[in-house]
Amino acid sequence: MIKLLADSTCDLSDEILAKYEIGVAPLIITIDNKSYEDRVDIQPDEFYGMLEALPEFPTTGMPSPATFMKLMEEAVESGHDEILCICMSSGTSGSYQSAVLGKEYFEEAHPDSTVKIHIVDSRSMSHGSGWLLMKSAQMREAGATFEELVDFNEKYKMKVKHFLSVDDLDHLIKSGRISNASAIIGKLLMVKPIMSMKNGKGAIVAKERGTRKVLKHYTDEFIKRCDKDITNFVIIGYTSDQKIAENLKAKIQTESDFKGEIYLMQMGVSVGTHVGLGAISMFFVEK
Repeated sequence: MIKLLADSTCDLSDEILAKYEIGVAPLIITIDNKSYEDRVDIQPDEFYGMLEALPEFPTTGMPSPATFMKLMEEAVESGHDEILCICMSSGTSGSYQSAVLGKEYFEEAHPDSTVKIHIVDSRSMSHGSGWLLMKSAQMREAGATFEELVDFNEKYKMKVKHFLSVDDLDHLIKSGRISNASAIIGKLLMVKPIMSMKNGKGAIVAKERGTRKVLKHYTDEFIKRCDKDITNFVIIGYTSDQKIAENLKAKIQTESDFKGEIYLMQMGVSVGTHVGLGAISMFFVEK
């Protein structure tokens, strides 16, 4: 039996996590010197409701190796003999390295175990690793072997296309995801930077004025880039404004010939800490 594991930056909904029985190692968010486990002690809507009033910028910390090790032990105890763990890009988080250490700790504690464990550095952020997890779960349900899941993830992880735009540049500045100069120019011109992943790290790939043009950019790029043979579903992410996500979904449905599922999912607290309110994202596999 194959068990899927992740860290909480995968941002998959509770319904999807439960449906596919995906185990999650929560990141730690520190707010006013108090620590919370992402989506355990604090929920996204609660966090976004307090974000603007916080006197200090929240910080995030990776799950411990012991947390991953415990998830692996629980998987084995429940009858699983193959474990696939898909983590946020090592270029933006320490979760992948923590999971690798967790695997080493597991193997040291259980030297006679025959359990197969593979850790994937998704080279993705947020629903990018979430997309790989969902696809892996669907493939598992269809009868794919552990080796086939490993091969798929390692082959296509660099093909998961990300788009992310934010409403407030300040959070990207404070988290080091964008330079002060770029932010000042963006504010003066009233433009929204559109980010994607390059070599496992976030990078600005375009700038548009206003949400309407951002959604047009997303849709045009999706039509041009989408690998329809692999992309049977799309994930649209949002932090505080679901209406923008609904507008993007409607635009894709009316302007493209895509017939697959389009999921709307809220970004979690750990990701929201860095992107702030009004963020909108989109994930699919490109050609």
